[in-house]
Amino acid sequence: MQSLDKFSLEKEKAVLLIVDIQERLAVVMGQKDAVVKNNQHLIELAKMIGMPVVVTEQYPKGLGRTVPELREALPDYRPIEKMTFDCCGQSAFLPELKDHNRNTVILTGMETHICVLQTCLGLLKAGMNVHVVQDAICSRTKGNWKAGIEFMRQAGAVITCTETVLFQLLKVAGTEEFKKMSQRIK
Repeated sequence: MQSLDKFSLEKEKAVLLIVDIQERLAVVMGQKDAVVKNNQHLIELAKMIGMPVVVTEQYPKGLGRTVPELREALPDYRPIEKMTFDCCGQSAFLPELKDHNRNTVILTGMETHICVLQTCLGLLKAGMNVHVVQDAICSRTKGNWKAGIEFMRQAGAVITCTETVLFQLLKVAGTEEFKKMSQRIK
């Protein structure tokens, strides 16, 4: 029987990774607004519960910086710049991730079938549990998004959604964090 451990989210064991949600890339994404909004929810919860957030930017000279809505929401805007599609191929990335001493990555970003997919595979190879937040990632076409999701599922990632992540991390109702997040997602 398969262990269910990889499906669990614990705030002490997880890090939020936002891959390449950048100005010039985002403008061509049909799902940009929903993806940005869901990433804002995830960032807000991360700040409330003390969960680290790591942000990457693919060739920012050409694709611009992280979209302003997310830059402003981040507790600390220090993106890891990269040229590789797989974040794990950037020399500064895995050491930064390992500095947080966590084994689960909550993965969001652009584009599903390129940088998000290749990063997911790199993280799985590195022995991490990966939760791909399907409504916090996108591609230019729905077909590419679907192909990327299915590829990551087959590779062993957990496919989830924003509200599932929020409530898995919150664990219980009635707390201040729960009340704030419930208001945000209404």
